Amino acid sequence: MSRTIRLANLNAYKLGHGLIGGDSWKARVTTIREIAPDVLALQEVVVDETRPPSEWAVEASAVVQQLAAECGMSATTLRADGTPGPTAMASNINRGWYTALLWNPETVEPVRGGFRPLGAPDFWHGYTTCAFDVGAAEPITVGSYHGDPFRGDLRRHEAFRIKSVFRTTGGAKPGLLLGDFNALSAAKVPGPDGEQYYDAEPYLDHDHDDLEYQLLDGTIGGEQLADRRQAEVLLRRGFMVDAAAHLGVPWQPTVGHWEDGRGDPDPWGPRRIDLVLATRPVVPALVGYATHSSPAAKTASDHLPVVCTIDPSKISKER
Repeated sequence: MSRTIRLANLNAYKLGHGLIGGDSWKARVTTIREIAPDVLALQEVVVDETRPPSEWAVEASAVVQQLAAECGMSATTLRADGTPGPTAMASNINRGWYTALLWNPETVEPVRGGFRPLGAPDFWHGYTTCAFDVGAAEPITVGSYHGDPFRGDLRRHEAFRIKSVFRTTGGAKPGLLLGDFNALSAAKVPGPDGEQYYDAEPYLDHDHDDLEYQLLDGTIGGEQLADRRQAEVLLRRGFMVDAAAHLGVPWQPTVGHWEDGRGDPDPWGPRRIDLVLATRPVVPALVGYATHSSPAAKTASDHLPVVCTIDPSKISKER
């Protein structure tokens, strides 16, 4: 029986150098250790933006590497010649907000030259990608993504760029995309009256200024429909599937558990905006999915981690 691989996503809520060693830092470490992922996608590593931009990457790398060390993981990539490369992280050149990838070096291995960080102008936040040997017939590409929080149009454009990392000519590479999408999935499941969204419309009764960040143009004050165009691009023709919807697990929110005033004000309520998407070749390998909602996880961040399990022996290949 082949060994399964566990991938997880955590938006770590403004994880900066000043938090190292404190209670909230310890809650994040505890949460990650509880999950014990083989690969972890991380968002919201932040730096002091009053410092010169030339210093941001050094500060962010120190935070990511410290977190990796305390969780028994690695974040050091391999160059094409096999020598240690930079920390697996990426940012927008204009902002000190980083995404990152961490992994268990005893169970998976980064591919030489397989690290690729992407930032502006393609992404509002950085997009970290890396290829890993997980024991399958060929490496899988994993992406850590943090969607634009303000512009539905840009989230859609980001989706096209994300998709390009996973594409072959007319097909898809084996890969998984994990992240805080800052928007709802477009995945559909069978319902009593036919197909329906796995994530029901959450904004029908909302009335506040921030609606324009999440609703389709022309529906504010009317139908109040969530803007799902970002996910529609990624899910089109089954290029990717939403792991939770595909496996039919009971719906659970990933945000909304922090009351207003604890973190950033939240006018939205419970939603599922942290997703795991798998490309077509990985779909047969999906064997498990869960939202990790331990006491430590609820304390660690305003986002709950999501965890996906795959069986590498079942990953297919597209020609």
